[in-house]
Amino acid sequence: MDWITLKDLKQLDEIRAQSKEQPVLIYKHSSRCSISRTAFDRLERKWDSGAVAGMKRYFLDLISYREVSNQIAEQFLVEHQSPQILVIKDGQSILDLSHYEIDFEHIRSVLSADQPK
Repeated sequence: MDWITLKDLKQLDEIRAQSKEQPVLIYKHSSRCSISRTAFDRLERKWDSGAVAGMKRYFLDLISYREVSNQIAEQFLVEHQSPQILVIKDGQSILDLSHYEIDFEHIRSVLSADQPK
């Protein structure tokens, strides 16, 4: 999978803008947490790009970029977790999962439910 490294506060403005065209995923990873690595590996193994065509994926090392992690919590009105995924659509978080809740099928089902019928 191709991940865009999230390391700058300015990128949050880009994510908000991109999310107006299509949902954007943010994965907040802690290099000090084995659960974070396990959840990330599981997400990558199950990922089906065809089911979420064109979704941009951002990877944040929250140990290295704590300020960005804090700003994500503030801007998107979510409680900080690690590991954590957020799906951003129309500038807002529409999905916030952490630890073993992180699951591709859950992401896909939320995005499918959000599509106009």
